[in-house]
Amino acid sequence: MAARAGRYPREYRERLVELARAGRSPGSLAREFEPSEQTIRNWVGRAELDEGERSDGLTTEARGEMSRLKRENKRLRMERDILKKYMTRRVTPRR
Repeated sequence: MAARAGRYPREYRERLVELARAGRSPGSLAREFEPSEQTIRNWVGRAELDEGERSDGLTTEARGEMSRLKRENKRLRMERDILKKYMTRRVTPRR
């Protein structure tokens, strides 16, 4: 089961990323603190993307925008389908 987003405070995540960048291994940080080694690696990777050190993925801002656009697209499709059903019933010729 996946953990919900935002389980750890932003400052906590940033501090662990700083420690990892200062030379501590994600494994040693995972043993000392609660997040798993992979979670810490993910946070470091996300920070690198956000700061422009990597370009092999989307920044947090771009991911948020993509999520917003997907939600909006879904809503618009639903509205279109509702209107299509309404118009189909309304335009059907009477005999």
